[in-house]
This record gives sequence, C-alpha cells and structure tokens, in this order.
Amino acid sequence: MGTGLGLAWLPRDFSSFLQTSVLLSLVLLLLKGVQLYRRRQWLLRTFQNFPGPPAHWFNGHFWEYQKADEITVTLFWAKQFPSAFPRWFSGFTVALQVYDPEYMRILLGRPDPKADKFYRLLAPWIGKGLLILNGSTWFQHRRLLTPAFHYDILKPYVALMVDSVLVMLKKWEKLITQDSSLEIFEHVSLMTLDTIMKCAFSYHSNCQMERNADDYIQAVKEQAILVFSRVRNDLYHNDFVYWFSPQGYQARRWAHLAHNHTDQVIKKRKQHLHQEGGLEAILKKRHLDFLDILLCSKTENGDSLSDKELRAEVDTFMFEGHDTTASGISWLLYSLAMNPEHQQKCREEIRDLLGDEMAIGWEHLNRMPYTTMCIKESLRLYPPVTSISRDLSKPLTLSDGRYLPAGTIVTLHIHALHHNPSVWPEPEVFNPLRFSPENLTSRHTHSFLPFSAGTRNCIGQQFAMNEMKVAVALTLLHFHLEPDATQPPQLFPRVVLRSKNGIHLKLTRI
Repeated sequence: MGTGLGLAWLPRDFSSFLQTSVLLSLVLLLLKGVQLYRRRQWLLRTFQNFPGPPAHWFNGHFWEYQKADEITVTLFWAKQFPSAFPRWFSGFTVALQVYDPEYMRILLGRPDPKADKFYRLLAPWIGKGLLILNGSTWFQHRRLLTPAFHYDILKPYVALMVDSVLVMLKKWEKLITQDSSLEIFEHVSLMTLDTIMKCAFSYHSNCQMERNADDYIQAVKEQAILVFSRVRNDLYHNDFVYWFSPQGYQARRWAHLAHNHTDQVIKKRKQHLHQEGGLEAILKKRHLDFLDILLCSKTENGDSLSDKELRAEVDTFMFEGHDTTASGISWLLYSLAMNPEHQQKCREEIRDLLGDEMAIGWEHLNRMPYTTMCIKESLRLYPPVTSISRDLSKPLTLSDGRYLPAGTIVTLHIHALHHNPSVWPEPEVFNPLRFSPENLTSRHTHSFLPFSAGTRNCIGQQFAMNEMKVAVALTLLHFHLEPDATQPPQLFPRVVLRSKNGIHLKLTRI
C-alpha cells in the first residue's frame, strides 16, 4: 500500500508526462531567452554613447582577451577610445572601463558599492571583510580598524620591517652568483608575509628561513589566478557550475590551506591575549597590533566581531598586507634596475641620510624625497591593483554629459589611467620628476591612484609606503641591481600585478 501511495502522483500515461516535462522546459527556456534578450537590449541602449571595439553577440570580447594579455588589450583599446569603453565579458555582461581622471574623481566621490558580480568571487577565499563589505557594515568595520593604522601604532613597525628585509638580503647574499640572476618576487613575498605577521599579528613565524609558509604563499598565488580566470569566464560566475568544475575544486583546496594558516594565527593570539591578562595588561607591555584591536574592538551595540567576521578581516589583511606590497616592492626594484641613473641617485640620497651606520628608522622615512618620487613613479607604471569596480546605485551624469543608469557596472582601470598619454606624456618612460613639488600643482587630483581615493581608499597605504621605503633603502645599500635581459618580465594582472615568468634581477654585492 505504501508503494502505491508513493507512486500515486505519477501520470498514468508516461508519454504524456514526458511531453508535459518537455513543454515546461521549453517554456522556461523561452522565458530565459526573453529575459536575456531584454537584458542585452538594455545594455546596448546603456552604452550606445560609449564607442568601443566590436563585440560578439554571445562571447563579447572573450576571445580578444584570450589571444593576448589583459593589459596589452586594454591599453590598445584605451588609445582608440578616449576616457572609457565598454568591455563585454559576454553578450549579457558588460563593464564600462574608465581611465579618465575626471571620471575617476566623480565615481570615487560617490558611495556606490563594490561591484558584487566580481567582488563576491573573492568571498570564498578572503571572506566578507573590509575589501568586499558595503554600506553600514563596511563603515562600522572601517571605523573599528582605523586605530590600527595610527601614527603611534605604525612607528614601532619600522624596526620589525628592517629585521625582515635584512633576513631577505642575507639570503640573497648566499644565493647570488656572478653570471646568474635571481627571481625576486617569491623572496619579496615571503619577506612581506614575515613583516605583516610580525607587525599586524605579533607572530614570529621565521617563514623566510624555515619555508614553513610555502603552502600559504602558494595558496595566495593560485587563488589569485583562479579568481581572475573566473571573472573572465561568465559561465563560471554561476556558483553551481563553478563548484562542480575542476577549477572550483582547486579553489576550495587552496582556500582551505589559506584558512588553516589564518585560523592558526587567530587561535594562538587568543591564547596569548588570555595569558597576558587582556587589553589593559597588554598596553603596559607592548604596542597594540592589528589583531589586538580586532579582538578587543566592540561595535556600537557593544558586541565583539563574530568568529566569521574576525577571520574575514584577518584573511583580507593577511592577503592585502603582504601580496600587494610584495608586488609594489618587486616592481620598484625592477624599475630601478632598468634605470641605473635613478638607482644611483636614490643610493646616494640614502647614504647621505643614514651615514656609515646604515640603520634606517622612523625619523628617516620622510627625509628621502628623491627615493619617494621613484617609488611613486614605479607605482604609476606598475600599480599593484590594476583596477577596481563599482555598481552604480544611482544614475550618473558624467562631466561630458554622458549618462549611465543605476545598475551599471563601472571598472576604474588604474593601470590604463596611469598609462593614459593625455594624462601622462610619454607614459612608458620612467621619470620620477613627474612627482616633484613643482609638477604636483599642474596634475589632476585623480591622475595617480595606486591606493584608490575617496572614503574607500586603501586603509593600509601608509604602512605600505613605509615598508617600500625600508625595503628599497636597505636593498640599495647592499646591492647594485641590473635586469636580466634574457628574462624580461611579462605583466600578469591576477588580483595584484605579477609577472608570468617572475621578476629576474642580477644582484652585485656592494
């Protein structure tokens, strides 16, 4: 009787059931087709006043970006279409690529949220921390974390940065030979991870020497590649499709490795915090760090951050605090290797500043103007974060009268802005004097955005600049840098700007 009741829902005529199923599927497909058609017509109307390269009705610009590297294609089209052009990820997904400073000023002055279609793809890796959050939750977290970057917190970090850089330089002394070059990005990445662990988490991992962070460094690298690949493939934007794909499996595997690393850091700090007697006891012993502030912070309601929120912020800062800075330092050393006259001027400035002791401290960081100009010029040529995206929450009329409705995705392409010849004459030339005091007044306020701008600018930009100054100063006092002409870097934007074949330099001990 149970079996009969269980099958009672089936139609008596099975062929009739199949026909009904097929008809229902066709109706659903038709409705989806109508929805996509209406979506495409809306997008075509939205971008009709923004000329751009021809796009396939279904694939968009997918194949153009498959045939050549991301940056080359974007810069090629940016030269043809002033200010902006629509990039079609498929026939039904498009983002306006913007590289005009006035457009940037208008967009970054608005409270539009991060583009969820792209940024949510980072969430399985770094969680919903400061990078991804929007609205009141983002504002609350930003307010909680701002004290972690106060002058009094950053000042003692310099000595920790020096320690980490010196470990790296000693390794290089042992590794260099007369005729070979050294791939530096991997070493710099370990150094910046070592630094962020010491500064932000008071965690001495010795990762540069023991190589016990290899899994985490590899996880960050692989996750960045997988996320970027997913962004470019519109089909993989569907979570169900992606999680059952080979790439989805790899993404879960690398995310698990990264989360294990973060969980270990949080667990040990909670134990130490309890042993040290809480926040008041810590203040009597040492400076607060990023994780102290996270663990002890309270929301307006008096609540602490949940374990999920805590891990998201740690994951976010662990990634952003080491990988973006590693990119900035690596490309800076490459820039100086390619421009020996500027390298030597920086070295002389640093020698005059530090004298025979060659010890750099907080008081020196604002007294190296030429080196700082070289750092900024390198960040112009090779911004670690090449683009950011926004969802327009309200309609927007741009400075030239062109209109964009709410719901439009806009990508602020920082790399294309920094290489825009109408903004930067001879943009491929390394010229630090672009950032001399006399040239600052003639430049648009939003022509240089390595750390973004507005309310959502990079909260750790002062930390990053300090670390870049320490790293370049000590490196130039120890080594003369030359490029390896046989292995020029190939730009590879994967969340942060990397080189597909690494960054190879010839180092000569001074």
